[in-house]
Amino acid sequence: MGHQQLINVARKILPELSERSGEIDALRQIPQDLADKMAAEGFYRICTPAQLGGLAQDPNTLYEICETLASANGSAGWCIFIGSTSQYLLGALAQEQQHEMMTDINVITSGVFADMGTALYEERDNKPGYLINGHWRWGSGCRNAAWISGGIHEIDGNGDAHQSNDSVLTRVFFKPEEIEILDNWHVSGMRGSGSSDYRVENVWVPAARMASSIEQTELRHLPIYRYPKFALLALPIGAITLGMARASINEVIKIANQKTPQGSRRTLAHRPGLHRDIGVADSKLSAAREYLYALSEEVWQHCQTKEPTVQQRQKLRAANVHAVNTAVDVIDKMYTLVGGTSVFETSCLQQHFRDVHVATQHMMVGEPVMELAGRVLLGLDDVAPGL
Repeated sequence: MGHQQLINVARKILPELSERSGEIDALRQIPQDLADKMAAEGFYRICTPAQLGGLAQDPNTLYEICETLASANGSAGWCIFIGSTSQYLLGALAQEQQHEMMTDINVITSGVFADMGTALYEERDNKPGYLINGHWRWGSGCRNAAWISGGIHEIDGNGDAHQSNDSVLTRVFFKPEEIEILDNWHVSGMRGSGSSDYRVENVWVPAARMASSIEQTELRHLPIYRYPKFALLALPIGAITLGMARASINEVIKIANQKTPQGSRRTLAHRPGLHRDIGVADSKLSAAREYLYALSEEVWQHCQTKEPTVQQRQKLRAANVHAVNTAVDVIDKMYTLVGGTSVFETSCLQQHFRDVHVATQHMMVGEPVMELAGRVLLGLDDVAPGL
């Protein structure tokens, strides 16, 4: 299935996502049948290499699918973002584990990249493995997943950092029954992302479920693994906010042509101030989107044969933060333009308003990103590993 086919499939799901947004919010997760439906369309394996059973699509395809889904429900786009980027890391696992996890080609994965756990080497029944302890926050999509991962670092028996072999372990994959998911996702927005904490205490896993960094694997030369990792983990957020912002503009246009304000004889669509606000919002959003996607495509083509430069990584991450900030400005403006209509739970404007202000709290689109980008521009940092 190619890029446009995937986008068309995503568009077909939008009416159901819109209709079930209230249910998604109330459940505080994506209903399992909806998650399974998106998995069956291949959305969780968009960027997974073909060698591992994935669709091997380019990053912009992932971004556009997240953007499309988010236009109807931000949480749906968010869960595909987290699930697909978690599955993209299967390339760092032992081959036997890759085969086990992809037995079901439509497997749903989730995970937290942050290093919030420890791994202590321990053999059991002459089998190598690790004793895992950890507590991971922001576990988006974990209740839908068949495999849940978490960032870890290896320790020795004294609890000190340790490296037992040539590979640096960075991640562990759990089965759902091995973790405890906490009921603590009570939030203002992105409620349906189900981003609950989860934790494990003295859980033993076989060594095959431990992942090193992609750079240490045979797949490291694939373009998807040359493409900047942190960009792949950040740009879906920009795409999601862009999708919600475009949907907000479309909703205001619809309302403006139907709503006649109290004391007026004509619809909102006849107000000159609204004309200007809609025109400005459309222009700034379109410009931010075009710049982000064009830069990403440029970097993707570069990564077919080369590693990205620090300047490319800087531009890409800065463009993403700019896209998020632009989307927030647009959504905030659209929310206020139609008056009280936007405050009702049946309005997608309040949904997008709440969701976008939660999305902005993610560290991958925070102001420190722009600070680091500025340091690169000023010549103060010519490595910038955080980009």
